[in-house]
Amino acid sequence: MNVLKRPWLRPIAVVLTIVAWLAIGGAGGQTFGVLSEVQENDSAAFLPSSAESTEAAAAHAEFAPTESVPALLVVEGGPEDLATVQAFLDSALAVPLEGDPDGRTVGDVTLTGPQGQGPTAVPSEDGEAILASLAVDAEVFDEAAGEETIGQRYVDTLRAAWEEADTGLTGYVTGPAGLVADLVEAFGGIDGILLLVALGVVLIILLIVYRSPVLPFLVLATSMLALTGAIIAVYAMASADVITLNGQSQGIMFILVVGATTDYALLLVARYREELLRVRSPYAALGRAWRRSLEPIAASAGTVVLGLLVLLLSDLKSNAALGPAGAIGIAASFLAALTLLPALLLIGGKHARGVFWPAMPRYRGDDNHEAEETIEAVEARAGVWGRVSRFVDARPRVVWASAALGLVVLAAFVPTFKSGGLGERDIFTAETESVSGFEFLEQHFDAGATSPIRVITPEDSAEDVLSAVAAVDGVSAAYLLTPAVAAGAPAGAVPEDPIVIDGRVEVNAVTQVSASSAEALEIVADVREAAHAVDADALVGGQAAESLDTRLTSERDLVIILPTILVVILIVLMLLLRSILAPVLIILANVLSFAATMGLSAIVFNHVLGFPGTDPSVPLLGFVFLVALGVDYSIFLMSRAREESLEHGARQGVRRALAVTGGVITSAGIVLAATFAALGVIPLIFLAQIAFIVAAGVLIDTFVVRSLLVPGLIGDIGRRAWWPARRIGD
Repeated sequence: MNVLKRPWLRPIAVVLTIVAWLAIGGAGGQTFGVLSEVQENDSAAFLPSSAESTEAAAAHAEFAPTESVPALLVVEGGPEDLATVQAFLDSALAVPLEGDPDGRTVGDVTLTGPQGQGPTAVPSEDGEAILASLAVDAEVFDEAAGEETIGQRYVDTLRAAWEEADTGLTGYVTGPAGLVADLVEAFGGIDGILLLVALGVVLIILLIVYRSPVLPFLVLATSMLALTGAIIAVYAMASADVITLNGQSQGIMFILVVGATTDYALLLVARYREELLRVRSPYAALGRAWRRSLEPIAASAGTVVLGLLVLLLSDLKSNAALGPAGAIGIAASFLAALTLLPALLLIGGKHARGVFWPAMPRYRGDDNHEAEETIEAVEARAGVWGRVSRFVDARPRVVWASAALGLVVLAAFVPTFKSGGLGERDIFTAETESVSGFEFLEQHFDAGATSPIRVITPEDSAEDVLSAVAAVDGVSAAYLLTPAVAAGAPAGAVPEDPIVIDGRVEVNAVTQVSASSAEALEIVADVREAAHAVDADALVGGQAAESLDTRLTSERDLVIILPTILVVILIVLMLLLRSILAPVLIILANVLSFAATMGLSAIVFNHVLGFPGTDPSVPLLGFVFLVALGVDYSIFLMSRAREESLEHGARQGVRRALAVTGGVITSAGIVLAATFAALGVIPLIFLAQIAFIVAAGVLIDTFVVRSLLVPGLIGDIGRRAWWPARRIGD
């Protein structure tokens, strides 16, 4: 049944579409705040089973069946304060665990040492610090307690109890437990502050672009309902363990949906406004705009979806999970922009032009106006982008060569980009108690004692491996795991034989620095080299080893995923543009843009923001987002250029396309850059780096690649750029 031939069905179709999306919003709203319940933020959970640290962890579980998560209380004080700290520890065990549905106390979930010994305050050798280790069974640590876990409640309870004790001493609850608690708290802003900031920024930009009090809210409503639809699917997949969702993936998915939906909306609305000038009926105008926008929006969405799905090739489960989560978000954006938004735009029926109030487009009564309009008239109407169009057309070779040279200069700084990874304690941009505690701990204790490097080796080579590991620079002590040590006793306190499981023993190596520091990764690499030189079958694991394997896996992913994404995007562009040369030029331009962005990022990260390093997955995700998203603007430009070139010739086609699309694509680029920049409100270096790389890269794509480099190249080459197409003239 053709709705256009039965006008009375049009308002019914509009209402039914809006009702259907509102139903999706109602269902998605119920899961909006509970995605955190299905998050997994333990880095070890994302490593492949083939990683050496993963194999070592499986072997270690046989030596110490009860895996624990240590919470370290480190206090600034001397021997005279030992009694005060010990008294606090004894009393803290009786404190009710905040928010525990089972009503347990701190002591109920704290593991005891040998002969039921509780946590003991131990002074440092320099007499300036006191350390106590409290540990929770790893399974209990991850138990749900309302919207949080027992681990988070445990750390929060200890910190609150220390404050209430008012000992007059400065203390920090740190260690792996404190680090996890601070990390989860940082991610706690994703559902609230991140989304509010992103939506607020988009609203301001849309108010400036549209100069209408109505239209921006229709676009934002479309974005929010698209997001709720995506949340339903992602929550179901994470609950069923189909994907492993973490806080980073959730935050990026939110930004992707808001940014992509707004971009697609800008393109559709701009084309709709054009058609309203030439067509009296808003229904007919929107129908024409929808058909002409469908191909570029579908190609844009398809490019991003396919680029994200290539992440399934990643050996890191966090990246692999981001692929389908982000793809679902983009699919929801595509559907909402092409179904819900048109319905909202037509909610006024024959008075639908009112959504543009006060600058409503007036019907000019000339359906052939566009075809007859001269290039000069088009450029005059386009304002500043008409002047840019004339500038590029006047000296296309000089323009594209100058733009390329500027990008090459920035790309020259890529070798200075710190891609060696971060320690787990270096991930925050703001000061946290766990990091402050680690820094103080390293000044007075062997910071790696609570999370040693674990080497699993055959019993007959144990002594040689032990000697080799102990000789590694940065290792302060090495010892064999014995029953007493496994029960919590200090190494060497009880003379006994090591634990032997299936002919293997475990060597523990204590590092001088914390296992969560970047320096520990280099020590692990040296320990592996030393252990493997003695026995090639030795397995080296532990917290620092897991961080090292994350970096190594990310480096492997770069080699596999980057060329795959380029091939996928190239195929999509060839199908869209019906050309071979133009897509190749666009891909090369976007790769150069990515290199320039990474060079600029190296300058900013190293010399402006002073970041200690870069998360291992940043280069990969930066490439995925910039190439997949950045090529969108070239798609919007070149799809219009092909349409115009078929009628006006290659050079004038690009000139017209740049003038007509300049404003909307620039607005879309600014919106996307601003939404990704909102990730910077979450106090994590990873998200801050992604925010800067994508925001800066999108702006480079918008103002340099799409505005100067690509139009200049196509204008210089002429009709040959569309080879093998024959219908396009010069």
